Order: sequence, then C-alpha cells, then structure tokens
Amino acid sequence: MSQSTNEPHLTGLTDQEVIASREKNGINLLTPPKRPSIWKLYLEKFQDPVIRVLLVAAVFSLIISIIESEYAETIGIFFAIFLATGIGFYFEYDANKKFDLLNAVGEETPVTVIRNGKIKEIPRKDIVVGDIVVLNTGEEVPADGTLVEAVSLQVNESTLTGELMVNKTTDKAHFDEEATYPSNAVMRGTTITDGHGIMRVDRVGDATEIGKVARQSTEQSQEQTPLNIQLTKLANLIGKAGFTIAALTFIVFTSKDLYSFITSENFIGINDWHSWLEIARIVLKYFMMAVTLIVVAVPEGLPMSVTLSLALNMRRMLKTNNLVRKMHACETMGAITVICTDKTGTLTQNLMQVYEAQVDESQPDLVAEGIAANSTAFLEEKAEGEKPSGVGNPTEIALLLWLNSKGKDYMKLREEAKVVNQLTFSTERKYMATLVDSPIQKKRILYIKGAPEIVMSKCNLEKAQIDKYNEQLLAYQNKAMRTLGIAYKVVPENASDDCAELVGEGGMTFLGIFAISDPIRPDVPNAVKKCQSAGIGIKIVTGDTPGTATEIARQIGLWTPEDTERNRITGVEFAALSDEEALDRVLDLKVMSRARPMDKQRLVQLLQQKGAVVAVTGDGTNDAPALNHAQVGLSMGTGTSVAKEASDITLLDDSFNSIATAVMWGRSLYKNIQRFIVFQLTINVVALLSVLLGAFFGTELPLTVTQMLWVNLIMDTFAAMALASIAPSMDVMNEKPRRRTDFIITPVMRNTIFGVGLGFLIILMGLLVYFKNLSGGMDTHHLTVFFTIFVMLQFWNLFNASVFGTNHSFFKDAGHALGMLGVALIILVGQIIIVSFGGKVFRTEPLPLSEWLYIIGGTSFVLWIGEIWRGIKRLKSK
Repeated sequence: MSQSTNEPHLTGLTDQEVIASREKNGINLLTPPKRPSIWKLYLEKFQDPVIRVLLVAAVFSLIISIIESEYAETIGIFFAIFLATGIGFYFEYDANKKFDLLNAVGEETPVTVIRNGKIKEIPRKDIVVGDIVVLNTGEEVPADGTLVEAVSLQVNESTLTGELMVNKTTDKAHFDEEATYPSNAVMRGTTITDGHGIMRVDRVGDATEIGKVARQSTEQSQEQTPLNIQLTKLANLIGKAGFTIAALTFIVFTSKDLYSFITSENFIGINDWHSWLEIARIVLKYFMMAVTLIVVAVPEGLPMSVTLSLALNMRRMLKTNNLVRKMHACETMGAITVICTDKTGTLTQNLMQVYEAQVDESQPDLVAEGIAANSTAFLEEKAEGEKPSGVGNPTEIALLLWLNSKGKDYMKLREEAKVVNQLTFSTERKYMATLVDSPIQKKRILYIKGAPEIVMSKCNLEKAQIDKYNEQLLAYQNKAMRTLGIAYKVVPENASDDCAELVGEGGMTFLGIFAISDPIRPDVPNAVKKCQSAGIGIKIVTGDTPGTATEIARQIGLWTPEDTERNRITGVEFAALSDEEALDRVLDLKVMSRARPMDKQRLVQLLQQKGAVVAVTGDGTNDAPALNHAQVGLSMGTGTSVAKEASDITLLDDSFNSIATAVMWGRSLYKNIQRFIVFQLTINVVALLSVLLGAFFGTELPLTVTQMLWVNLIMDTFAAMALASIAPSMDVMNEKPRRRTDFIITPVMRNTIFGVGLGFLIILMGLLVYFKNLSGGMDTHHLTVFFTIFVMLQFWNLFNASVFGTNHSFFKDAGHALGMLGVALIILVGQIIIVSFGGKVFRTEPLPLSEWLYIIGGTSFVLWIGEIWRGIKRLKSK
C-alpha cells in the first residue's frame, strides 16, 4: 500500500538515500548472541574439577595397562568420565533447543514510513537512519528516534524502564525533567498506548538502546557458581590426600623392599642386569599400588552424582514453571542471599485495574455510558481463565474491565451512543471529552474524564465536597495510585458541538472518582515472607517513581515503618555515588526507583563484591545486563527475547512465588549432594585404608582395581540416582543461606565419614587377620567373602545416607523408601551377578546361599544402629 502524504514538510528519504544510509549505519537487526558450538559445550564439561583429577588417574592407569596388557580398569575409568560429561552435555543442549523454540522473533512486522513523499509499509528490518516513521496506537516502535510530531502520545516503556505509561511531546515546555529518557525521544521495543506521532529514526539495530543493552547481556560473566567453588575445594583436598597417601605408600614400601633386596644374599651387585630387573619389578609393583590408591581416592561417582542431581532437578523444576537453561543454576538458587526483582509483571500483575470507585450510585446508567462512550480503548476477546487485556490507554482499559465486572457490555453501550464530537486526551489538557446523542437520556450529553482537580473545577461542587474528595484523592496518591474524575452535562440541541468550548463553559455534574493501580500478585507477600525467613534479602529495582516503588514494597511486606531514606535511592542518585559510598549502602537498600539498565547491573556487581550471591529477575530488555552478570538470572516467560537470552532460568508463569520454589529446590539439591558425598567418601576412606593397611599384612591387594571400580562407579551411579531423587522438603526454607566460604563438607559430615569409616575398617581388618590364620589363607574364596562384606556394609549405609541431616527414620516416608529400595535391589542383584560370574576379571568365585544369608543379615546391623541413633536424637529434640 502507498498513498500520497498530506505532510508536505515530511517527504522522507529517497531510494538512493535509503541505500546510502544502510551502507553507512547498518541494518535494523539486532545481532543474535553467539551460541557456543556443540564441541565447545561438551568440552566445557571437562572444566569440572573432579573430572580433571579423574583424567590424571586415567592417564596413570593407562600407562600401567600398557605395561601389564590389562585394560579393564582403564576402560572403566574412561567410561566414568564420558558418562558424567555426556549426561551434563545432553541436558544443557536439550534445554537450549527448547529455549530457541520459545524465542522466535518476528523481524518482518510491517512498519508505516514516508519515503519519496509517499506513505508505504515496509518490514521492520528494512528501516534505516533518517527514515520518517508514522506511529499509531498499539504499534511497537521499530528503532530509536526523535519525535517530529506527537498528538496525545503515550508510550509503554516497561521493556526499558518498567514504566507502563510515559507521556511524550515535542513541546519543550511540557518536557518531564525526571523522565528516564527525553520526552521527545522514543525507543525501539517500546509500544504506543495512546495517540499517534511521527518520528525521525536516529539509530537502528545494535546502535539502539535495546541493542546496546543486548550487547551488555551477552558479555561473559566470570562469576563462578557456589557449587563449582565448593567442588574445586573438595577435588583439591581429595587430590592432595590421594597423591600424598599414594606417594608415601610408594616411598615407604619401595624403600623397604629395595633395602631388603640389597641386603639379601641374592644381591650380587648393581651391575648385573638381573638386579636391575628385580629393582624395576619392585618399583613397578608399588607404583601400581600407588596408582590404585589414587584411583580409589578420587570419587568417580561425584561428577555423575552432581550431574544427575542437577539434570533431574532441571526436569522437575519445569513442572513448577521454572525452565532451567544453565544446569548449575538449579543449585545456585539454593545459595542466593539477595534477590533483585523488578516490579512490573513480577510483583504486580502488569495490568491496570480499578482499586476503588466512589461514584454516584443513583445514576449507574450515566456512569456506564460515560465510561463506554468517552474512551478510545478496547478489550480483547479472551478464552475462559485467560488473563484479561486490552488495546489502548491502560487506565481506560482498567475502567472498561471495571464496567465488565459490573455486568455491563461496553461495546453495546458505545455503539448505541452516537458520537457527535470527541476530544482525545492530551497531557496539556489533562482530560478527554466526548459529545454523544444518548439513547438512555434521549438527550445530547457531554461526558468528560481526566485529572480529578481539572474535572472538579468544571463542576458545580461546594468547597466542602471538593475538600472531602481531595482528602480521599491524597490518600490514593500516597498509595501510588492513579486517580481519575468523571462528570457529565446535558447539552441543549441548538448549542455548539465543540467539546473544548462546552467544557470551558463549566456547569457540569460530578459523577465521582476512580483509584487505579497495577495490583500486586496475590501470592507475592507470602513468597516474600518465605524468602525473608530463609535469610534472603529482597531489593526492588524499577524504572517507576519513588512513591510507587515504595508503596509496592510496603504492600508486599518489604518496606516497614522502621525503614528510612538510607533504604531507598533513585538510579540518578546511585550513579552519583562513588564505588566506596555505594558499597557502604548496597546491602541496606530495599528500593531503587527510576533505575536505568546500567544502574541495575552496577548494583548486582557491587553486591557480588560484598560477597552476596545474587539472583536477578526481569522481563524487559533493560534487565538483560543485570540478568547476565548475576549468579542466577531469572527471566519471565512473557518477557523480551533479549531478557530470556541473558537469563539462566525462565519463569514460565512470571510469578515471584516460583522463585521461592526454586530456592527450596536448590537448597534440597545441595543437601542431596552432601548426602552423596557422605556416602561416597565413607566408601573411599574405607577402600583407601583397606588397600593401604591390607598391604601391611603382607597379602596381595585385598581389593583389586576392577573391584574398586565396581564399588566406586556402578554402585555409586545407582546411589547417585537414589540420593538425587529424594524429594525436596520445605524444612530447608527455615535455614539461613550457607556462606560462600563454607566448605561443602561440614564438621558433622566429617565426623560421620571418619566415624563410620573407622568402624567399617576395624571390621574389615579383623576379617583379613582372621582369614590369614585360616588353613586356606587369603585364597580366592576368602577374598570374595571379604569383597562382598565390604560392598554390603556400604549397601546398608546407603539407607542411613538418604536421611543424613535429619532425625527422620528411613521408614517414615514410604514413597521415598520405594525409590531407594528399587536402587538397593539393583545393587544387591549386581553384587550377586559379579560374585557368581565375575571370575578372573573380578577375582571372585560363587558363594553358597547360606554364606549370602549370613553376610546380608550380619551386615544389616549398620542400618539398625543408624535407626537407634536417630531415634535417640528425636527423643532429645522433643
């Protein structure tokens, strides 16, 4: 479509100028963030500290395997590495694919422009700098520009500043000095809610405000996740312990045997090649033992356990409306100490609604007709249960929704009232008027609505009435609500039909006032309370006015009477503070109003400098830099694509309540990882010391490397599944967040690992001494019994580990028990198969049924002792 424009001073660009502008300033497309390649995504998994230690062990194992031509254990270790990295890679890749589907953006949206003196429609991506664009109600601004014409223009800037309604004008006298962006500037991604205008494009694509913010949001944040920090510490500790013990063992035993050999009668001299061979054999024997100890020390199951726990949580959190894109974000949510949330759409419903109406009850028909006819907004048809919405000015939509709730059909009323003349709302006039031939009164009526003080000044009201209304209006305004007054006047048939003239005459009848607000979501105060009791600080960061932001904070229970000016700040004031001054205040701040995108990002970075673990929520492009730099970025399902791209988790229901749920999941997940560490390290301590002490008894290794791998890998993989699948508990929300500096192994965990480990060790060493003194000595049968008892002790300990950190009996929760019993059964069956058919690979031989029963029954005391201990603790706590 193209037609001549009646704006002679606006001819727009010529085709040649368009080409030149495109070459000079680029196209109107935002550069999509670079996705890491599949290989990079996979190789990232090898940055896991525990995987790195495992790789070192695998290299040593491979060297020995080449010398001995026995590759079983090396294959086992590499299998463990590829399984753990593969699972992590698959789940993140899968989430990214789902996310890309969620984020299809239309750059083909038609935009009305003036070119070559004609009005025409072109796709948004074809806009260039210098284009003259016509903006109408309901349209999205396609690029950044300056207004050359504005008629009653209001813009929804919530994607950039959080503000739903901003008045725009080309008249300098009416510029809003406090506005985030100049009153004659419009930005890409914002929406025209009322009036119309014409803009000249100044910036396109990446040069626009949204483009700059999008670029900030794709900068890589170097913040390490709390779990990564903990696992690095743990891997370093395990690595050092394993290597130290292995090195000591190697030095002590090699020295002892070399000394014995050199002082023996067989020793002829160092020149003889037989002596060199014997020395090499001794060194190799103990080098193998040292490598076995390293393999034993490194918990192969740990990366698998963490990965499985995170992967399971990703799936489950989707059911609670959290789409997790970055796997570690599940757990990091449990460690957060501060949530920086935006207001619009997260705490509030992002829909203006009538909070209270004080109208003339004696004239309901006039009130209804006045609202329906004196309006340019429309309500959209919605299916049952869908959130209502409309097109046009948000306050007008609120009035129509109120009318609907009273059972009145606004469209029917509007169609029946024949409009004679209409004066649309303007910021200069602060009112809107419509003259109609009313079927209700069978007369011509002028309806007016606007700022209450303006409307009341045109009405026949006594001073006492005006004072009473003003008192009420002040109360509403103190609660950061918008207020509207409505009035009417019967107009004689021969009178003028100029609305402005009729309003100017006065003599109108006041119908009442409306208080309109964007109400808070009903579940938010409770969710805020949950987060506060969990020791998490909440900060509202919004582009809205200080009054509105503080009032919302009060309504959700964040702002209390004790709070002072130290607890709130505007974006401009915050930017003026030096880093030292800002660092002094960031933890005390509760509300930041009039915030710009970079203010929010700076706040996040300063909080992190203070040692806080920060989660940021946001739905607008303005939130993207902060979302990207926080440890966890939470975007909204209805948010902009740039915000979602920068985030780690997308809240599909946009609700703050889902954040509290995610915290509970994260904390429960951390507890499950701790339970796994207790279980895993108990096995490792026992296995390490069994091999070390077993060698002192002069026997061959009591556990072979292949047996160790069955215990370390297969059994732990199943144990990881069992412990990772334990359901989250609300109890964790009564605890304070753990400190970033806290080590993942708490003193209670350490005591349990060494206490239980020592008990197991005494039993196993006693067995070795007993078997050695029997007639058969340490034959394959006795070593098989030793191996089976070792596994069964860990088997029963798995049940104790599943309730570690609580006083609960394992049998308390039948559902939980069923999952655990399934895994326990797999471990038991696996052990029976290995013993019966393992042969030379596992150095085992089949055991008779009677021995199986003795072993299973005898080792079960581990569970009963645990149950008695927890029972005593329950009685004490009562």
